[in-house]
Amino acid sequence: MHDTTALLIELGAVILALGIIGRLAGRIGLSPIPLYLLAGLAFGHGGLIPLDASEDFTAVGAEIGVILLLLLLGLEYSASELVSSLKTQYPSGIVDFLLNAVPGAVAALVLGWGAVGAVALAGVTWISSSGVIAKVMTDLGRLGNRETPVILGVLVMEDLAMAVYLPLLTAMLAGVGLAGGSVTLLISLGTVGLVLYAALRHGRLISRAVSSDNPEMLLLVVLGLTVLVAGLAQQLQVSAAVGAFLVGIALSGEVAEGAHKLLAPLRDLFAAVFFVFFGLSTDPADIPPVLLPALLLAVVTTLTKIGTGWYAARRAGIGRRGRLRAGGTLVARGEFSIVIAGLAVATEPRIGPIATAYVLILVIIGPLAARWTEPLVTRAQGRRKPPVAGPPTLEDMIAAESAESAKSAGQAQQTSRS
Repeated sequence: MHDTTALLIELGAVILALGIIGRLAGRIGLSPIPLYLLAGLAFGHGGLIPLDASEDFTAVGAEIGVILLLLLLGLEYSASELVSSLKTQYPSGIVDFLLNAVPGAVAALVLGWGAVGAVALAGVTWISSSGVIAKVMTDLGRLGNRETPVILGVLVMEDLAMAVYLPLLTAMLAGVGLAGGSVTLLISLGTVGLVLYAALRHGRLISRAVSSDNPEMLLLVVLGLTVLVAGLAQQLQVSAAVGAFLVGIALSGEVAEGAHKLLAPLRDLFAAVFFVFFGLSTDPADIPPVLLPALLLAVVTTLTKIGTGWYAARRAGIGRRGRLRAGGTLVARGEFSIVIAGLAVATEPRIGPIATAYVLILVIIGPLAARWTEPLVTRAQGRRKPPVAGPPTLEDMIAAESAESAKSAGQAQQTSRS
C-alpha cells in the first residue's frame, strides 16, 4: 500500500476513534484523557495493531498539541498577572520542589542509581504536566475559578525552573564541566528573560502588530508566531511549552479573544493527538516488571502534590474546597517527565521503564484526582458524626454557674447606669 494511502487510513481511523472515545467520556462525565492514553497503549508499540504509517505525523502533531495547550492557557492571563502570581507564589514553588522532587531522588538512591539517576528521577516526580492540566481545567470548566491563578502560578514556576534544571541535567549526563554547563544555563535564562521582558513592556505593540479583522490572517499569524517562538525557545535549551505560554501572555485584548476562539478547535484536536501519541510510544510489556515501585512512588507523590496545591491555595486565601481542587488538579505528570527520562535513559537505562509506568499511572489518575478529590473529601468529612455529648461534669456545672452569675451582674450594672 502506498505510504500516503496508509497514512490517510491510519490517521482517519485514529481521529474517528478519538471522536467516539470523547463522546463516550462525555456521557459518563469523565475527562477523555485517560481513555485517549489507553487507546494509544492498545495500538502502539507492542499493542494490538501498531500504527507505523502515521507515527511520524502523530509525533509532530503531539508537539503542536502541547504548544497550543500552553498558548491558549497563556491567552487567559496578562503579563502583569503572571508577574504578580510569581511574586506571591514563590514560597509555594519551594514547597512544591521539596515535597515532590525529594521522593524521586530518595527512590533513585535506594535503587542504587547514583547521583545522576537521583537528579533525573527527582525531575520526573517533581514537574506536573502543564498540557494535561490545561486540558483538564478546560474540560471541567474551571478556568474562571479562584484557585486557577494559583495552579497556573505553580505550573509557570515549574516550567521556568526547567530552564535551569534541563541544562544542568544535560551537563551532568554528558559529563560537561562547570564552565560548559554555566554557559548553557545563562543562554536559557537569558532567553526566558528576554521573552518575558518583551511580553511585559511591549505586549500592546505585539498585539497591535498581530491584530487583523480577517480571521484567516489572525489565525495564520498567531499560530505561526507561536510555533516559531516555541521552536527557537527549544533550540536555546528552553522548553517549547514555556515559549508558547509567554506568547499567549504577550497577546491581550481583542486579539487574545479572537485568537482563543479560532485556535480552540485546533487545540482540542492536537491535544488529543498528544495524549494518544504518549500511549503509542509506550510498550505495554515494559510496564509489569516495574509496576509496583512505580505505583508506590505515584501514591506518595499524589499525596505530596495535593499537599502542594493545598498550601499554595491557602496562602492565596482560598477556601477548603478550592484548596482541594487545586491539589487534585496538580497531580498529573506528563510531557516534561518523559523528556527528562528520555535524556537520562542513555546513562541510566533502568529509569526508562519505571518513569514510563509512573507517568502513565499519574496521567490517568491526574484527571480523576482533579475531578474527584474535593467531592470525595467533602463527602467523607460530611459522614463524620459529631461527638455525642455525655452528662455534664462537676467542672462544667461550676463553669456554667459562674458564667450565668457574671452575665447577671453585668446586666444589673448596665441597668443601674441607665
